[in-house]
Amino acid sequence: MLKQHLQFKLSQKLSPQQIQLMKLIQLPTQAFEQRLKHELEENPALDTGKEETLDDNFDDLSNEYDDEYDSETINAEDINVDEYLSDDEIPDYKLQANNYSSDDEEKTMPFEASLSFHQYLENQLNTFSLKEIDREIAYFLIGSIDESGYIRRSVLDIMDDLAFTQSIMTTEEDIERILFNVIHELDPAGVGARSLQECLLIQLKRKDQTAKVELAIAILNNSFDQFTKKHYQKLLQKHNCTEEDLRDAIHEIEKLNPKPGGSYTNNRIVEHVVPDFSIKIRDGELELSLNGRNAPELHVSKDYRDMLAGYKDASNKSKSQKDAVQFIKQKLDAAKWFIDAVLQRQQTLFVTMNAIMDYQKEYFLSGDEQKLRPMILKDIADIIDMDVSTVSRVANSKYVDTPYGTKLIKEFFSEAMKNNDGEDVSTIEIKKILENIIEEEDKRKPLTDDKLAALLKEKGYPIARRTVAKYREQLDIPVARLRKQL
Repeated sequence: MLKQHLQFKLSQKLSPQQIQLMKLIQLPTQAFEQRLKHELEENPALDTGKEETLDDNFDDLSNEYDDEYDSETINAEDINVDEYLSDDEIPDYKLQANNYSSDDEEKTMPFEASLSFHQYLENQLNTFSLKEIDREIAYFLIGSIDESGYIRRSVLDIMDDLAFTQSIMTTEEDIERILFNVIHELDPAGVGARSLQECLLIQLKRKDQTAKVELAIAILNNSFDQFTKKHYQKLLQKHNCTEEDLRDAIHEIEKLNPKPGGSYTNNRIVEHVVPDFSIKIRDGELELSLNGRNAPELHVSKDYRDMLAGYKDASNKSKSQKDAVQFIKQKLDAAKWFIDAVLQRQQTLFVTMNAIMDYQKEYFLSGDEQKLRPMILKDIADIIDMDVSTVSRVANSKYVDTPYGTKLIKEFFSEAMKNNDGEDVSTIEIKKILENIIEEEDKRKPLTDDKLAALLKEKGYPIARRTVAKYREQLDIPVARLRKQL
């Protein structure tokens, strides 16, 4: 049975402009530049340049047009062309940040063209005198080496792949012969190893065979498990050596490279972090500025303004001209929306970072991490009267250049814990104190998590052992047994 009834409900929908703004806010500087470049390519009505002066009338345009429209129902006769034209020489659709400086230039660093890691290994292979089939197997083995320098596949799998993909019939013995006699002789030392133990042994065997090197080889060959677990007493008994000899042998092992592929950096381009903000100290006060590349100068293309002016002056408007003005209106609206989103993005970033800077003023003035106040997203959201999700978008993937280095903004956020005096302290402060305690401990008898918790309690930070273990893992510090040294 069909029925009719009224139903009232509240719903919240995001407009296309709001969605666009949220996406722009979460972009870091480099990604924002790519987004801007894409928009300039997609929208011919949007242009950029520095040849004209700044127009202050941009804010007056924010409500001139409807937020949404149907492109198929636009009537060219209903379009007021005068709204899209300016009587002044300066176009209305223009945006420039007040912190933009002519000195802010994009500086690029040239990189030399170099060989990849695998090409480097293949060039070394050309110095060997090998039979054709052995050379093909050697090339295949080099192709199986990962970026760390290891071959993480079994010899049987490699043999099957050679047969099915290269039509090379061989045996496990031949593959291992080429692996030991050719691949393991390539530089950097240890490349082509199938395990950490084999990698370290390859490097040790290339050294001068002194007593401590021979002992190190014996330890890796016969007591690798005890060595990784730092059972030094078992090693002393098994190898019948003095503590000093064992210390020297372990020192030789510690000097080796566990990831030989990582030592080849000629082909690697260092990714430079572009900070989104800059904080400087001037006369004892903090000064915040946005990266100049965050403030592009945008305006409507002169060609589009000329086309609109021509349509306005035309006495007889043809159908093609009407179709053209509909297209132009859509592009101009899109340009206006994008320019408005860029302006709001800039204002939101500045307001949010300024609130974070004021909240953590003691840290930014001193650089002492122990002066970082407990701060969560809601603290900043309440100060700037914005949603927590907006603050999260600003903090998640952006960097700030401080007098103490370039920092990820989200690192300034931390939870609060109470000390013995009832004061709220940051978990970052507790981690820093924990790190200092571990650095100063006796490495022959490292402190357990229980003892670390007791020491923190004596310093006025009553936290549980499990919390200590969690903080230690977050600091990438191993357990007491693995911190032990001779």
